[in-house]
Amino acid sequence: MNSEIQPYNDKQNTVDKEICNLLATRINSELAEAESKVWHAHPVWFLNGNPIVGYSKQKAGIRLMFWSGADFDEQELNVLGKKFKDASIFYTNLPEIKESDLKRWLQKSREIQWDYKNIVKRKGQLERL
Repeated sequence: MNSEIQPYNDKQNTVDKEICNLLATRINSELAEAESKVWHAHPVWFLNGNPIVGYSKQKAGIRLMFWSGADFDEQELNVLGKKFKDASIFYTNLPEIKESDLKRWLQKSREIQWDYKNIVKRKGQLERL
């Protein structure tokens, strides 16, 4: 795990820390080729410089967000971004995480991507990779 991510996880309460640690472990396993870092104060994984997946602590729980998740066609990823193609799910306890769903979403995150890396250069316009 990236050395910046574990301190982020360790700052969480016990339940949230367990969720964060599980998510980081599974993301690292499924996206072994991804670069990870704390980006905008939250753990994020990138493929070829493009943000793919990350998580953050919010009032509703730990938010697992896929930057291109709106196109995954997954009912459970039901918190949709208003401006971009992101989709999320919130977790408040460890048993809520269905590892088969997580694995499938991580596989889709590699296959279905919008080009966030060049969004500034394209003046806010997203293109499918």
